[in-house]
Formats: sequence, C-alpha cells, structure tokens
Amino acid sequence: MKLLLSSVAFAAFGATAAFAQTVGFSQIGSESGWRAAETTLTRQQAEERGIDLKFSDAQQKQENQIAAIRSFIAQGVDAILLAPVVATGWDSVLEEAQEAEIPVVLLDRQVDSDPSLYLTAVGSDLVHEGEVAGQWLVDAVGGKECRVVELQGTTGSSPAIDRKTGFEQGISGADNIEIVRSQTGDFTRAQGKEVMESFLQAEGGGADICALYAHNDDMAVGAIQAIKEAGLKPGEDILIVSIDAVPDIFQAMAAGEANATVELTPNMAGPAFDALAAYMADGTEPEKFIQTESKLYTQDDDPAGEYERRKDLGY
Repeated sequence: MKLLLSSVAFAAFGATAAFAQTVGFSQIGSESGWRAAETTLTRQQAEERGIDLKFSDAQQKQENQIAAIRSFIAQGVDAILLAPVVATGWDSVLEEAQEAEIPVVLLDRQVDSDPSLYLTAVGSDLVHEGEVAGQWLVDAVGGKECRVVELQGTTGSSPAIDRKTGFEQGISGADNIEIVRSQTGDFTRAQGKEVMESFLQAEGGGADICALYAHNDDMAVGAIQAIKEAGLKPGEDILIVSIDAVPDIFQAMAAGEANATVELTPNMAGPAFDALAAYMADGTEPEKFIQTESKLYTQDDDPAGEYERRKDLGY
C-alpha cells in the first residue's frame, strides 16, 4: 500500500525555496547491466535538470555506502539518493542525514529502517515481480511436473528476499511445480554461470531440471551459457524466466534461448528528482512509495525490437 509521509516525520528536514542543486548518489556498484543503466540514466536526469550529481560506487559493500553518505553529509549536499545493497543496518547513518536536514530518497530497493528516516522510495513492487514470473511458469507448463532451480540475488538484499517470496506465491497453487535447488548468484553473470553449472551437475546433467528462475537477467544470461556448454538447449530443454528486461535477455529471447522476463525500469531517478523538486519548492510531501511498472515480456513480444530500443540506454 502506498502511504503518505506525516508532516511530523519530516519536520526536521524542512523545505527549501529552491530545488536541490547538489545531490549525492550512493550506488551499489555495477554488478549487472541493469545497474549500469540505472547509473547512466541517473546521470542523464541530473544533467538535464542542472543538478551537480556527486557519485559514489560502493562496489557491493555496505560499509562503502555508509562512508559515502557520511561524506555527502560533510559536504553539505542538498539531498541524497541511496540504492541500498542490503536492507538492514542503515539506521545510524540515516539519522545523521536527518539531523543534517538532508532528505534521502531510496532507489529501487527498500530498507528496514523507520520510514520517518527517509523522504520516499522509488521502485517496483518486488514481490509482484516474482509473482508475475511464477504465474508465467504456471501457465507455461500447465499440469506438467516441473522441477525448478533458482538463482537468488545478493543475500540479504530486498530484491532477493522479495523476488523469492513473490515467485513462491506465484507457484503456490501449482502442486506440479517444485523449487528443488536455490542458491545465490549475487546478481552477477559470472556467478550465475558458476552456480548453474553446479545445479546441472547435481540434477542429472540438467535432465531433471524443467525450468530456471533467476532473480535478474544477468544471472540468467550466465546460466544460459552453462546450459549450452552442458549440451542442452536453453529455452527448450530448460525454460528460462528472469527479471529486469535488459537488452541481452532480449537477444537471448530472440534466439529462443530465454522465455520470459519481467521489466524493472532503470529510470528511478526521474521520479526521485520530481519528488525532491516538489518537496523542496513548497514542502509537498511525496507518497512514501513511488511504484514503477512491472511488465512481462515473452518471445511473442518482439524481443529483437526490444533489444534495439534498449541497447543504447547504458546497459
């Protein structure tokens, strides 16, 4: 449910008369094509709006993000964008930002901190993404028995937690579908390939695997390579469903090597900057959660055309 900020919660921040001119952006890293696109589009959105964006790449480490946020506070930025690598452990640094009257906007992931510590969060409904992927598989296999292997995202991250929960909800009514193996691939192509190789070895060379569910497309692309190297046909011998809708997964779909992906738009910064502009102009409080669309794409949705439309977006 979308909740509105209480006026009390952000009394400490106070609205300013002008929109933020300097914004700090603590990015998780560049573990995937989607993440790279988010960074590119955030830079573009900032440039178009005349914002001085101070960027910090955390290289997938929370301690680097906390250090970056403290650096932004020390520099006196007008606002902070945070794409949190994990969900927990943010209370202290968010309290420091609030005490400095610097609003924080979360991008594409959630934190377990008190909602009063950040202005708003921009992202998709991560549980819903998993549900969409699970429902696609239910429809695709019908009543056929289907043993599923799962490539999870970074342990402890909100996408890994919620996309797993959603997928399990999506297949919950199908007794013929069972997740038989589940392991983190850390959202990377290399780890996706490595973990899929272990799945294949453990499941009769892949003969006992009906489908792969990957928490992001990059892990799926790595897994596709492992499946091909095992002498199997991805997309046929093993169905592939994943999340993000990056260009490379559309190439794989066009080649018949992947079956479905659920879109996560990389343009989180646009809505974030819009919310900050309204808040800083006259104190207009944004919705607590600004939700983006989660669209399903299959081989029937012109994957070659989707690749062409997305290939220059910075993925």
